[in-house]
Amino acid sequence: MEKILDIAEAIAHEKGLKPDQVLNSLKTAFIQTAKRVIGNKFAFEAVVNDQTKTLDIIQIITVVADDDERLQDEEIAPAFISITDAREYDDQVELDDQLQIPHELQEYGRTAASQLHREIEYHVQRLVEDELYNKYQSKIGTLVTGRVTRVDAQNNTYIEVDEVRAVLPMKSRIKGEVFEVGDHLKAVVRRVNMDKENGMQIELSRTSPKFLEELLALEVPEIADGAVIIEGSARIPGERAKVALLSTHPQVDAVGATVGVKGVRINAVSAELIGENIDCIEYTTIPELFISRIMAPAIISHVEIVKNEDGEAQKAIITLPADQKSKAIGKSGINIRLASMLSGLNIELVETDATTSEDGTIEEAKDGVDALEALFN
Repeated sequence: MEKILDIAEAIAHEKGLKPDQVLNSLKTAFIQTAKRVIGNKFAFEAVVNDQTKTLDIIQIITVVADDDERLQDEEIAPAFISITDAREYDDQVELDDQLQIPHELQEYGRTAASQLHREIEYHVQRLVEDELYNKYQSKIGTLVTGRVTRVDAQNNTYIEVDEVRAVLPMKSRIKGEVFEVGDHLKAVVRRVNMDKENGMQIELSRTSPKFLEELLALEVPEIADGAVIIEGSARIPGERAKVALLSTHPQVDAVGATVGVKGVRINAVSAELIGENIDCIEYTTIPELFISRIMAPAIISHVEIVKNEDGEAQKAIITLPADQKSKAIGKSGINIRLASMLSGLNIELVETDATTSEDGTIEEAKDGVDALEALFN
């Protein structure tokens, strides 16, 4: 009990907490202990004694009117006293005055000491968990690095990240990845939960588009310092990804800076993603032009943005030569799916009879009357 304030400072230093937070937890522990060993229906306060560096337990009894309903409630009545009864002890008391009765927990023996120990341990542990929860809650979507400590039968990978253990579920792992105990890996924090039974649970992901963005920021200094902004990204993990980039500096080429000399930067990111192909696209606020860019490598003829009643873009109708349709769709529909995810629009393809020449220009097919008109006009 002695010099509890020094103990609070020591705990704060050891656990990396603020002394005021630890002191408040200790106050709560003392009050809960007093309620258990003295009386659960009493009202207590823990008061700091700066001279002795201890916490004093004070029972608080509030003076109320003789007809106050709280005096009839068995649950809270011990915390109140009628003004008539109070004036038998002190004829100067008034309504709402608080009578204070000091208690010494030491007088309650080993029971109080044991109970206080458990309460302090519980409340300090909760404080540590809350601090960790807030810390990792603010890290959602950011990159963390850890060491694999266990892989269970369901292929969930448990990773030691600083002072906590996180889990990388099978569903959040790139297809084909295999991890063993001792491996070091990168991932982004996907979700943080606080469970009363299991404590804090941190879920990681390597399939989130945010993981790709964080890897790019790690590899490309222009993204890290804000000269290049990632406006959006879409991934089919382990297969292909598209990233929309915008330069905030007139002398910085967003796509060139991200790709790097001979592709060294983008290849380093791709290697971390098990060979995932990454398309870098220059972002523009003109939706039709942006759609035409994200449909690459397909060459398209025309883009029409269909809006709903509220004026919000809902669908993009893309007209393109017949020989470009397979490129627009991509293998297993990957290209059009990524374009739809990145643009946030449903994409509809419309074929024309036009063809694409070797230099990439679109040649309209003309026959019959159209051909004659073209000849004479």
